[in-house]
Amino acid sequence: MTKEEAFNKIADMVADQFNIDRSKITGDLNFKNDLDADSIDFVEFVLDLEDVFNSEISDEDAEKLNTINEAVDFVMKNQ
Repeated sequence: MTKEEAFNKIADMVADQFNIDRSKITGDLNFKNDLDADSIDFVEFVLDLEDVFNSEISDEDAEKLNTINEAVDFVMKNQ
């Protein structure tokens, strides 16, 4: 999987989960600041991320995922 493919999958997930226009999603989009994601929203996103990319994300790693780019980088490192 390329970085662009990972970004597109994650952006689609974010658009669906946070009800945001897909065209407004950039790599710098911050889950908490830009999407107002609370802890439950974020946990749901991480669980979906694990399912879509067939990986396990520790709580420690999840805490480091603040932006779309950080989520993409994590997926790329752990595929």
